[in-house]
Amino acid sequence: MFEFAWPWVFLLAPLPWLLRLVLPPADSGETALRVSFLGELESLSGRRARLRLPGWRQQAPFVLLWLLLLGAAARPEWVGEPRPLPASGRDLLLAVDVSGSMEYADMHWQGESIGRLELVKHLLGQFIEDRRGDRVGLILFGSQAYLQAPLTFDRRTVRTWLEEAVIGIAGKDTAIGDAIGLGLKRLRQRPVQSRVLILVTDGANTAGEIAPSVAARLAAAEGVRIHTIGIGADPRQDGPPGLLGLTPGLDLDEPTLRAIAEETGGSYFRARSSEELRAIEETLARLEPVAQPPTQARPARPLYPWPLATALLLGLLLVARSLWPARARSRGTRR
Repeated sequence: MFEFAWPWVFLLAPLPWLLRLVLPPADSGETALRVSFLGELESLSGRRARLRLPGWRQQAPFVLLWLLLLGAAARPEWVGEPRPLPASGRDLLLAVDVSGSMEYADMHWQGESIGRLELVKHLLGQFIEDRRGDRVGLILFGSQAYLQAPLTFDRRTVRTWLEEAVIGIAGKDTAIGDAIGLGLKRLRQRPVQSRVLILVTDGANTAGEIAPSVAARLAAAEGVRIHTIGIGADPRQDGPPGLLGLTPGLDLDEPTLRAIAEETGGSYFRARSSEELRAIEETLARLEPVAQPPTQARPARPLYPWPLATALLLGLLLVARSLWPARARSRGTRR
């Protein structure tokens, strides 16, 4: 069905004529000749002098040009039949630790040693892409927690923002409690049965204003289910040292992560390798989706380029018509 998205734009149609009535005539800068025997000239020629606007044939191209511009500004579009949107899923927020320790290269991917955050990008990026029917959001946290992507059906954009995350963008420390608090703030407006937060970290809470235990109790009261993932290989005495000679694997606070998951009815997972993280991804993918109120959308195909292109072509023709006689006269004068 054809319709205009902004039909009120056509209320501007009489604007050029109103401006002509309100504004004073433009001064052409040419000298005008007034004659006292105009009546005699009219009787000799049998015609009357025109003191009004040009005829409608001369104004028609400009009127058409103005209407075409108004038509393009009114956003014409072809609206299709209503289509159901996939709204039977979860409201899933992914909170990813981007603190300094996530750079530690103790993970393996396709035979190469990579950092922990890089492995999260590889596997959880595909996990986001596979969440058809789910609203997915992204929180990045370090010393502070930031909402990188709100809950949306645009999973590809959420994955892109995850892949563009860099170490230290939110600070070098780890604010687990603040990340949960921010996720709770974003999920509390959604249906109770579908609120899910997946928290990925490799450390312990070392920053922030909210203790993880307090944030977990608030999340449980609001019906937010939190699944926690502790990432990092088991520390080895002969392993490569991390920052300041410490082994980052020793910083993982598994008791706190396990307590958060138990408090909110979620699960705790330990990812020591890419294989374990892949298994965790498959487990999370089997979460039971909850039916939400169905929504519908009508696809709209914009048509404004057609009147806009026609107006451009007509404008070029009018300019060419006004310039052509002037060029012809100038050539005749030179000859």
